[in-house]
Amino acid sequence: MMRLIGMLDSPYVRRVAVSLNQLGLPFTHESVSVFRHYDTFAGINPVVKAPTLVTDEGFVLMDSTLILQHVAKLAGAGRSLDPAGTADHARAQRIIGLALVACEKSVQIVYEHQLRPPEKRHQPWLDRVHEQLFAAYRLLDAEIGERDGWLLGGDILQADITAAIAWTFTTRMIPEVMPADAFPSVARFTARAEAQEAFRASPYDG
Repeated sequence: MMRLIGMLDSPYVRRVAVSLNQLGLPFTHESVSVFRHYDTFAGINPVVKAPTLVTDEGFVLMDSTLILQHVAKLAGAGRSLDPAGTADHARAQRIIGLALVACEKSVQIVYEHQLRPPEKRHQPWLDRVHEQLFAAYRLLDAEIGERDGWLLGGDILQADITAAIAWTFTTRMIPEVMPADAFPSVARFTARAEAQEAFRASPYDG
């Protein structure tokens, strides 16, 4: 059985876990931290990158987007998390891109405050990261709008998964920067997504 290595407080680990759940692909999850369990993680993947997926054949894969490309192959025809149409696919990629930017900028803010001494912080750079974070969520909020369903049709797709996971991560990790009600459309959408079984089976554990 596939092994997913990494903590579910990482949006990158969690998007893989929720995607596997949504596709009904069996896997085991091992909560190994790149910080607290460095040596253990290195024993599985020497470059210590989360998420890491160990395939049934023993291949050690990394990077959530690359892992999900492999997962799509495993799922097979008719079980894709991508929309079929070209225009819908482009829109999905835009939404995923915005959500991944939001994750990246949130992580940068977390690391800046938790790992860098205050006297070494570069405030102009940090201000720019904040601007990029808010721009990403402003555009996501506009993409989601007032809709009650999923972003690209009747089923949960990768765009839905990544957008919701990004918002949960940001608002849980840096609520002083991004309050949970800062972007109402994203917040409502995320609440709907988090109530789904695929999300509840791999909850945020921060």
